[in-house]
Formats: sequence, structure tokens, C-alpha cells
Amino acid sequence: MSFEFPLLSLIIWLPIVFGVAVFATGDDRNAQIARWISLIGSILGFLVAIPLYTNFDSATGAMQFLENYQWFERFNVNYHIGVDGISMPLILLNCFITPIVVVAGWEVIKERVSQYMGAFLIMSGIVNGVFSSLDAILFYVFWEASLIPMFLIIGIWGGPNRVYAAIKFFLYTLLGSLLMLIAFIYLYHASEGSFSIEDYHNLAIPMTPQILIFIAFLLAFAVKVPMWPVHTWLPDAHVEAPTGGSVVLAAILLKLGGYGFLRFSLPIAPDASHYLAEMMIVLSLIAVVYIGLIALMQADMKKLIAYSSVAHMGFVTLGFFLLNAYGIEGAMVQMISHGFISGAMFLCVGVLYDRLHSRQIADYGGVVNKMPVFAAFFMLFAMANAGLPGTSGFVGEFMVIMSAIKVNFWYAFFAATTLITGAAYTLWMYKRVIFGAVASPGVESLQDISKREFGLLAILAISVLWIGIYPFPLTEVMHATVDQLLTHVSNSKL
Repeated sequence: MSFEFPLLSLIIWLPIVFGVAVFATGDDRNAQIARWISLIGSILGFLVAIPLYTNFDSATGAMQFLENYQWFERFNVNYHIGVDGISMPLILLNCFITPIVVVAGWEVIKERVSQYMGAFLIMSGIVNGVFSSLDAILFYVFWEASLIPMFLIIGIWGGPNRVYAAIKFFLYTLLGSLLMLIAFIYLYHASEGSFSIEDYHNLAIPMTPQILIFIAFLLAFAVKVPMWPVHTWLPDAHVEAPTGGSVVLAAILLKLGGYGFLRFSLPIAPDASHYLAEMMIVLSLIAVVYIGLIALMQADMKKLIAYSSVAHMGFVTLGFFLLNAYGIEGAMVQMISHGFISGAMFLCVGVLYDRLHSRQIADYGGVVNKMPVFAAFFMLFAMANAGLPGTSGFVGEFMVIMSAIKVNFWYAFFAATTLITGAAYTLWMYKRVIFGAVASPGVESLQDISKREFGLLAILAISVLWIGIYPFPLTEVMHATVDQLLTHVSNSKL
């Protein structure tokens, strides 16, 4: 449907305007003003996004809330935006996570407060632009722009090796994106001068160019997900990033890669997607099984959760390339669920790090004796991370495994190993950190979570349980879009 009020533009530009206003507060003498402007901007950003859901027509797979204005007339580049059942839930997730990150850094960030808060707000608007762009150049501009705030967040407020981690993050994602730009230039000429993504979906492209386009998109999106073997930037980025940076990186930025497969790879190169599906499934299963085993070996809590993210996102790409409705919808639910669970897990590690300034599992033990409320929240999120039924972590994984068994028993068998390895690395970490006698004077001095921290974890706990118990509102909005996508992919253009 078309929407007269430019709602999507408001959702994109409101956080960016507030981000600039936060920058304008200047140095740390106005830190409290910067915090409040950031909080107001992030909450308003979420509130204005709610009509996307309430006014969304889930009966159609067509684009809704459309806006289309000329940008560069000579090259037929337009400010063309809209959402469907795939992009709308991701925009809501992004707008939901942003205020949580602002509040999470409220007391922790003491230097360059305005730049820190402003970077998150600007990144929130840019990511909304990525999810809603229907013009290839507009998409590419937003896609590349999203790198800049995270590069600064890691590089300025990160740990001792922050510069190395930030540059590695930037180079990996930038180099992959350049191949995507080459694919866009080819598609521009193949479509006789259009940058419209919807026009690209209807092109009849020969098989060889399709495969090359698919590979170009694969290298851009696989780095972002990240898939094995281009995942090595992620643990470094997570370990060095501040808590808020880790939350947004895991909850939001990894989803850009998954979204790219659904918006570009599958509909633009459907025959290549079928041809290379088995390769994608194998790469995804390697991430699920092998990276899960690597997570077992980690001594650093953040690094363990980072590898856990790679394994869980392996489920996402597995679901996409099973090429059936259960798989794609399960992968989408997994993306949203992972946003809540991974964000919560990184916040829990941040709560401990803020008190003891260590992420090493060996430095903890007996935390439940001093922080029982925190231990209860951490238990819920750890169980969700392991895929406990009744939590959001179970729903997406179960749907993908059910989808896999329809295609090949062994795909389902190897995918299901995550229910064992996921429980092993998550609960083993939880046992060593939380249970037992108080292990050190540092743990002895710990204070339980504050009201601010309780509020953040409670909101995420409700979200995890809500999707776990009643996922229907989420699956309903994406059903028509997924059906339309599969119909499009199954009808060969050759």
C-alpha cells in the first residue's frame, strides 16, 4: 500500500537529526543533556515506527509505505523506499534496540558522551535506510554509511586492541561491498538504465552472469552475517567493542547480511540460488557445527557469545537456502530472536565487566551468591541461547530443523547438533560464572543489578518469552512476502 504521510522517511531521518543534535551539545560538560536528548530521540524513533506494524497489511507481499522521489535524474537514481514482511520486522527490531543501548551506556560511558550517543542514533537511522531502500544506489549509500558509526564506536570506546579490531571490521565489510557495487553496475546496464531493485527482480539473466552476480552478493553478505570462513573479524570486534557496540553489532548489523540474501541473492539470481543452494547449506552447517565446537573452547565470555552468534546465524542462512516457506520464515524468526537474545547476553557480560573489569570466565564463580536477581535473568537468556522450548531461541531453530528434514535428513541431523553444542558451551559458561562458592575477593564485592539494569534485562526477557510462547504475530506479517518470494524463485527466468 501507499502511505500519504512520509512515515518511512520520518523513521529514517528522525534518529539522524537527533544524533546531530546530540553532537551539537559539545563536550562532556553537557554530558547529561546529551544523554537525555539521546534517550528522547531513541524513544521517539521507536514510537514513530509502531505504525509500520499497526497499519501493515499482512495479506499482501507487495511493498507498502512507499515513497519515491527523483534524486539523480541523469542516472535514474531515486530516493525510493518501502517495506514488506521481511524488512518491516527488522526495522522494528532496530528501533527497539536503540533506546536499550542508550540506557545501557547511561552511567558506563563517561568520556565523549555526546559522540557515543550520537553515533548510535545516526547508525539507527542509517540501518533503517538499509532495510527500506528500493533503489540500489540508495541501498549502497546506506549500507556503506552504516560502517562508519560502528567503526568509530569500536575504535574510540573499545578495549586495548580496538584499533586493530575496528580496521579489520571495516576492511572485511568494505571489500565485500565493492563486489556488490560491481553487480549493481552490471544490473543497471542489463535493465537498460534502472537502479530499481524491483526491476532487477524481473530481469531474465543468463545462468553464467547469475552465478557471478550471486557470488558477488555472497561475498558482500557472507562477511556481514558472518558465514564461515569469513567470520574471523567478528570475535575481535565483539571483544574490543564497548557493551553497546557489541549489542548493536550482534542484534542489528549481522542482520543486514541475512536481509541482503532475501532482497537480492534469491530474487535476482534464482537459478544460481538453486544451483548453489547445496554449497550454501554446507557452509551454513559448518558454521553451526564447527563454530559451535570452537565456542566450547573459549575462556573469554564475549568471545564465546561472539562465536555463538556465528553458529546461530548459520541457522539463518541454512533456512534461506532450503528454499521452502518453513525454512525462510524460521530463519526470519531466528534473526529477530537472535537480536533479543544476543543483545541480552552481551548486556549481561557488560553488567559483570562494569563491576569486575574482566571478561575471563576463570575470574568468576559463585556470582549467584552476590547477584541472585542478575543470575536469574542470565539463566533465562542462557537457556534461550541454548534453544529452550518456550523461549524465542527455540522457535526459529525448530522451524529450520523441520524444514531441513523435508529436504534431507542429514541436513536436519547436523543442524540439530546445535541443541547439544549450544547447551554445552552456554550452560558450561553459566555454571562456571554463576554457581559454586564465591571464587575471589572481586566476586565477594559484587553488587546486584541496579533499577536501570533490571529494567533493560526485564524488557528483553519479556521479548524473549513473548516470541517463544506466541510467535504468530511475527510469522503472520512475513507469510505473504515469503510466499511471493518463493513463487518468484521457483519460476525460472531462463
